[in-house]
Amino acid sequence: MTKNIIGYQTEMGRKINNEQIEQITKAILAGEYSWACVLILQFAGYNPMDYIPYSTYNRQRKKNCLVESSKQKN
Repeated sequence: MTKNIIGYQTEMGRKINNEQIEQITKAILAGEYSWACVLILQFAGYNPMDYIPYSTYNRQRKKNCLVESSKQKN
């Protein structure tokens, strides 16, 4: 099912899988609420830059990409 609002078309009913829910939950439990918002928007198929200030989004991406890369090295 799709909904068209003034030329903007989005897919309704896109589901977030269990692995994605775990990532969101980990971010919330770690107190990383901005990162959880970024993940929710990305997983739901939205562009986080449309909803979150650029500086917040950029800072969260850098911070969490560095965390992910350090986890992969261990």
